[in-house]
Amino acid sequence: MQSEELAKLVETELDFRKAVNLVSLYVGDKTSITDYMVIATATSARHAKSLCDYVVEKVKANGLMPLSLEGADGSDWVLLDLGDVIVHVMTGQAREFYQLEKLWSVAEKTA
Repeated sequence: MQSEELAKLVETELDFRKAVNLVSLYVGDKTSITDYMVIATATSARHAKSLCDYVVEKVKANGLMPLSLEGADGSDWVLLDLGDVIVHVMTGQAREFYQLEKLWSVAEKTA
């Protein structure tokens, strides 16, 4: 599965499971660690964990294995590493504090 297809699969599942303020950023031109970052807001830490659990189920059903799941034990920020796509699911307070969209949307300076 191509990284763009995987990002769309993740976005669709998160949207279906009622994630809020879903944003997908192509960062392949800024970093070599991944191609896409999908960022979503959950209504609570429990919702964040369940959103990532549903994404893991969906990804496995499509023949892929997640590389890592971090922060699932009651954290305000759950990170799911799928290789070409990294999923960040945060509570509203954590998302406002860390502002990942702003961090990864910074344009490169030209000479």
